[in-house]
Amino acid sequence: MAQVFHPGANVLARASLVAFILLPVGLVGAGMGLTRSSYNTKVGVPLDQPVPFSHEHHVNQLGIDCRYCHTSVEKSAFAGVPPTHTCMSCHSQIWTNSPLLEPLRESYRTGIPLKWNRVNKLPDFVYFNHSVHIKKGIGCDQCHGKINHMNLTSKANTFFMSWCLTCHRDPEKFIRPRDRVFNLDYEHPANQDELGKHLVEKYHVRKDQLTDCWVCHH
Repeated sequence: MAQVFHPGANVLARASLVAFILLPVGLVGAGMGLTRSSYNTKVGVPLDQPVPFSHEHHVNQLGIDCRYCHTSVEKSAFAGVPPTHTCMSCHSQIWTNSPLLEPLRESYRTGIPLKWNRVNKLPDFVYFNHSVHIKKGIGCDQCHGKINHMNLTSKANTFFMSWCLTCHRDPEKFIRPRDRVFNLDYEHPANQDELGKHLVEKYHVRKDQLTDCWVCHH
């Protein structure tokens, strides 16, 4: 009886089986890679803004404190975006003819707020409170990175749940004295383990509850 299938069909059948197994794995891997890429997370990617704002210039060079612009960061869930008149408290006197600042001057003249593109944004199902973290000794740069060295503001961390849990599981490694929260170049000391345990107790950090779902998902 004549052979129905060519001998090469066996190779093709085996290759098909391997592809059938590997293709889903590859698709899952590609999806995970895309999810964690800067294309999706926007980490390190500056967003277009109505006015190019440099934290490097305003914070490092001019020494402006975070709270001058983000006025509600110590008392509210939101840090707040500075209104136009805050910017104009300086720029009505300096750089008054800069073309880059024309959108700011136009906003001041018309009373229409600038529409800033939010750089750090959590999903709607996640609750985050700036004031709580500050009161517990978590520095701005812990989440926002060395923003004082950014000429154009970009996201410094993914804010994936796994990233947040790194701190929530071991707050002793990240906590600092409250008077150092706004020091963006703060370095944890060699005795951080000992200091961290002391501050966790002093600031009444409820470590036993930090990984409970309700803490972030109200």
